[in-house]
Amino acid sequence: MHPSRRTFVAGAGLLPLATHLAQAAAPAEAEPAGLLRRAIPSSGERIPVIGIGTSRRYEVEPTPEKVAPLREAVQRFVALGGSVIDTAPSYGTAEDVLGLILPQDGLREKVFLCSKVGTPGREAGAAEIARSFKRMNTAMIDLVAVHNLVDPASNLATLRDLKAEKKIRYLGVTVWRDSQFADLEPLMRRETLDFVQVNYALDDRRAAERILPLAADRGMAVMVNVPFGRDRLLRAVQGRELPGWTADFGCASWPQFFLKYVLSHPAVTCPIPGMAKASYVEDNLGAARGRMPDAAQRARMEALVDAL
Repeated sequence: MHPSRRTFVAGAGLLPLATHLAQAAAPAEAEPAGLLRRAIPSSGERIPVIGIGTSRRYEVEPTPEKVAPLREAVQRFVALGGSVIDTAPSYGTAEDVLGLILPQDGLREKVFLCSKVGTPGREAGAAEIARSFKRMNTAMIDLVAVHNLVDPASNLATLRDLKAEKKIRYLGVTVWRDSQFADLEPLMRRETLDFVQVNYALDDRRAAERILPLAADRGMAVMVNVPFGRDRLLRAVQGRELPGWTADFGCASWPQFFLKYVLSHPAVTCPIPGMAKASYVEDNLGAARGRMPDAAQRARMEALVDAL
């Protein structure tokens, strides 16, 4: 692994702070449904700590046969207490697929729906957002974020107008690779954002150096994409037995291991792994229950992955 990905500033004081914040928040996180919830700092609204990401896995032909397993996954997700679903216009047919799934069984009212705008220019960006509303068959989108920092000045202005009109409830920005942090950090300092979405995983920890602490300081919720490192982590442990010591924080599978690491950072609000099967939903949501690893356990998790 690249040395920069091994850098974690816990030793300089972040983990004592993380432990303090996690302990302070823990008593209020458990909900009757059993899933942990965390607050969106700008509003205090609490959302379940694991969502569904639709990149790649929901980019299927929008036919009944292709959509059926995805519908089953979303139904199971909501039945177990999940709500956050993240998509984007650039994810092929994913918005169209959600437009077929969510109007049924009252799912739309139970889902915290997120999309993005990734087109430069005020008019073009507004037109892309309008298409998202139409494709997903909804009159309101909970969160729209500027995708990959594309023309943030124009697109954030549009999103603020939509928020004022109550067509969206939250706004934010997204990145997906470490090289974008140099542009993300100053934007986070100068703009008022409800959410940032960043890459953060057990083998990609650079966001914890500056971005996650800054989000906490600025009162921004953090959505985490690629918490499995685009499946790098799952491939790395294929065929390996889960260590027995992970039972100390209620871990029953490798996906839960990787998700609980991400969630144990106090600035993280909600990772969004791809979940295209009901069985994946059931497993991943197991990470949203019980206690999280403490500072010593996090260090042990890092050492395990760094040695792979």
